[in-house]
Amino acid sequence: MSTYHHGDLRAAVLAAAGKLIEREGLARLSVREAARRAGVSHNAPYRHFPDRDALLAALAAEGFNLLEKSLHGLSGRELGEAYVGFALAHPQRFRLMFSGQEPRAAEAVLERFTTAFAGLGADARFPAAAAWSLVHGLAHLLVDGHFEGADDFVRKVLGSIRFAIG
Repeated sequence: MSTYHHGDLRAAVLAAAGKLIEREGLARLSVREAARRAGVSHNAPYRHFPDRDALLAALAAEGFNLLEKSLHGLSGRELGEAYVGFALAHPQRFRLMFSGQEPRAAEAVLERFTTAFAGLGADARFPAAAAWSLVHGLAHLLVDGHFEGADDFVRKVLGSIRFAIG
């Protein structure tokens, strides 16, 4: 593969790295391999990602941004279904996001759930934490293959408890 100058090198390397981890797992990721798959010289990405940890942190941060977009404006069961759906669509990224790479970014997820539960009147942090714990645990169990992941299954699980607001 020939290399070329890329207009948005950072985005190209992140996209290549994201595809790589989903197809082959986190263990296969290196800055050099992401550069190769992005079609740029192996040294080019090091201005943006000085090492593998920097690339992992950027992938995790990007994952939280993607998750936020998929949850935006949702509440109740739809919020939970979207959360689990994101994990199933991006299982390796989901694992990475909650591996401690971006601990402050996870706080934004709790804030999203807290906002969704604000209409309950009482301190919304507690039902929000309960709901997030449920969907996060369900997502991990599905991603790890403990249940057969299907939209109908997720809807039934979330529907079996009082998850919907109002």
